[in-house]
Amino acid sequence: MLFEEIINEHYDPREYPALAFLADQWVCERPFEGLKVLVATPIYRNTLLEYRTLIAGGAQVYVGHAVSGDTQMPCDESVIELLTESGVPVVTDDDIKCGKVADDFDLILDCAGQFASCHPKLGFVELTRSGVHFFEKSEFPVYVADSGIVKRIETILGTGDGCFRGLEQLGYNDFENKKLIVFGSGKVGCGIALQGVRRGMQVTTVTDTNRRSSSSDFCHVLERNDVTIVDCFNDGAVKAAVEEADFLVTATGVKGALSISATTVIMNRPELVVANMGVEDEFGEFVPESRVLNHKAPLNFMLDEPTHLKYIDTSLALHAALGERLVQEYRTSGKAPFVGPADPPDDIEQRLLMTTIQNGVIGSEVCDMMR
Repeated sequence: MLFEEIINEHYDPREYPALAFLADQWVCERPFEGLKVLVATPIYRNTLLEYRTLIAGGAQVYVGHAVSGDTQMPCDESVIELLTESGVPVVTDDDIKCGKVADDFDLILDCAGQFASCHPKLGFVELTRSGVHFFEKSEFPVYVADSGIVKRIETILGTGDGCFRGLEQLGYNDFENKKLIVFGSGKVGCGIALQGVRRGMQVTTVTDTNRRSSSSDFCHVLERNDVTIVDCFNDGAVKAAVEEADFLVTATGVKGALSISATTVIMNRPELVVANMGVEDEFGEFVPESRVLNHKAPLNFMLDEPTHLKYIDTSLALHAALGERLVQEYRTSGKAPFVGPADPPDDIEQRLLMTTIQNGVIGSEVCDMMR
């Protein structure tokens, strides 16, 4: 099986139960037989598992990599070389724009809207919340993996873990009693804040408190864990929190989210450790790349494995399984089942969640998170 040697070298099967479940099923059913599938998941060693699973299902897999404009995505160049050597084509957004590669894919499993301008025959599956706005007026069906429960495993458990692994790789290991300020109270921001609490930090989260009733807000979880909440529109309180912080991490998903007063303090306090965990440049033009760890790119993307496979397995499996559902719906009705963004069907999410809980190494962590 493709990539088997490198996968066996680095991973235990209990780290990828959901993808293994799909691969075992699809190698017999072949739901993607004869279909061209473009997969734009960030290219790292752990994403080899998603490619392998789709290939087991009969897909002719193309790996997508955005290299131009605002959608540039970090990657591991050694994995790109491995894919090329293995006969899996890697195509860029420029390749498609200039006509070097035909825009004739049957299905696109996208991430951050890198290939939203393409015209897949069956539709899209978008992996992240940050990519949804690219599809708001889409004429194609677009399943949004990030709209359900499954993605919480990656973003709350995995991304927070990745943020601190990035800090530790850069030599920051003393967190006890240090002050951490996190901008954003969504899944990613919540995960980072909770990781800080577990390390004995005094954590403050800056967020729009008017959105507390939103399903994407986790202030209630943060408050249960003694995290201080500051309204992002209370400029004085935000400035005071930044002035006292030892570490600052942005996770709002909003370009230029920080206020002028906050960025001013950042520039006047060189001892403040500053990182971004969002896809966008949340600091704005007044904070140069050199002032932010990893040059404003998401901090965990400096790692060989930005998010451990055990935390991203269920998300990657959902990404692929939603593609299978689109294929099934087309074959049943002969037409697009819907148009524009849609949430993941509950039955798919529940099946993958139960597989992870029962067979995965993080089953107990997932159960605790769901409480």
